[in-house]
Amino acid sequence: MRRLRSILAICGAAILAVAQPVAAQHAAIDPQAWIAYKTKFLDASGRIIDNGNGNISHSEGQGYGLLLAYLANSPADFEQIWYFTRTELLLRDDGLAAWKWDPAVTPHITDTNNASDGDLLIAYALALAGSAWNKKDYLQAAATMAKALLSRVVIDAGGRTLLIPGVDGYRAPGRKDGPIINPSYWIYEAIPVMALLAPSDRWQKLTDDGVGLLRSMQFGPRKLPADWVSLRARPEPADGFEAEFGYNAIRIPLYLVRAGIDDKVLLTRLQQGMTVEGDEPGTIDLATGKPKQVLADSGYRIVNDVVACVVSGTKLPTSVRQFAPSLYYPSTLQLLGLAFVAEKHPECL
Repeated sequence: MRRLRSILAICGAAILAVAQPVAAQHAAIDPQAWIAYKTKFLDASGRIIDNGNGNISHSEGQGYGLLLAYLANSPADFEQIWYFTRTELLLRDDGLAAWKWDPAVTPHITDTNNASDGDLLIAYALALAGSAWNKKDYLQAAATMAKALLSRVVIDAGGRTLLIPGVDGYRAPGRKDGPIINPSYWIYEAIPVMALLAPSDRWQKLTDDGVGLLRSMQFGPRKLPADWVSLRARPEPADGFEAEFGYNAIRIPLYLVRAGIDDKVLLTRLQQGMTVEGDEPGTIDLATGKPKQVLADSGYRIVNDVVACVVSGTKLPTSVRQFAPSLYYPSTLQLLGLAFVAEKHPECL
C-alpha cells in the first residue's frame, strides 16, 4: 500500500504536467456559467440529466459533469457527481461503468454494457481532480479504470490500435463487419493521462492511429467521417447505422483542439464539411452531402468558432460567449469550448 501511494503521488504530479487543459486550482469556467449548468442538469443525487434524451443519465454525462466540475474548481460538486457515478454505474466486474441509467424503469440499469468514451471521461476527470486536489482515492479509481480500458476496449486489429465503443457488440464474430469504431470516442486529451495511470506504448499508438483514421476517412462529397465506421477492410460506414456525420461526430474538432492537435488541414476540412449555414454546423448525409439538420444552438456553433480561433485567430462571436443552457449535450460542448479558449487562446475572447 505504501508503494502504491508513492506511485500515485508521482503519477499525480506527472498528470498535472501533461494535461492540456489547465490543471491549476482556479476556475477555467465562469462561476455563473457553472451555476447555470448545474441548476439545469445536475440532480441532487449527483446524476447529470440528459434532458434531450428522456432525462436519462449515462456514463458520458457523468464523465462530462466530473470534468466540468473540475474545470469549475468545485470539489463539492465533483464529489456529488462522483458519488452517483460510483454507486449507480460502476457495477460491472471489470472496473468499467454501465453506460445508461433510466429513471423511468426499475432497475434503472437495463443494459450493463459500457461506453468507452464515458469511461475515458470519468477516469480522466478523476485523474485531474485527484492530482490538483491531492485526492489519492480519485487517483486510485482513475488508475483502475485506465487499466480496465487498456485491457478491455483498447484493441489491436489490422495493424492499428483502436478504441472499440464498448466491450460487447463491436467485434467479430458477433459483428461480421467488425471491428466497429466511433471516431468521436477518442478523447485525445485524456489519452496521455491514461498512459501515466496504466503505462503502455499502446496509448500513443491509439492517438496516432485515431488521428490517422480521421485523416483517411473522407466519406462522400463533404469528405467527412461517419459516426459509426467498419474497419473490417478499408474504412466505411458501418452496417445498421445511419451513414451520417451526426451528433456524435460534431465534437471531434473540439476534442482535437483541446488536445493540442492543431493539424490545420484536418481541422479545416472538418469545419468546412460540417458547416451548412454561416458558421452553423449540421448533421450530414454522407452519400449526398446534403444537410439533415441544421444545429443552431450555441453549443454546436462554438465548435466551428473554436476551430476558427485555433486555425486563424478569429475571435469568438458574442453569441457563443454568452452561456444560457438549453439541452445537455450542446450546453456541455459550449462550456468545454469556452474553458479551452479562456485558458489556451484568450486572444480569441
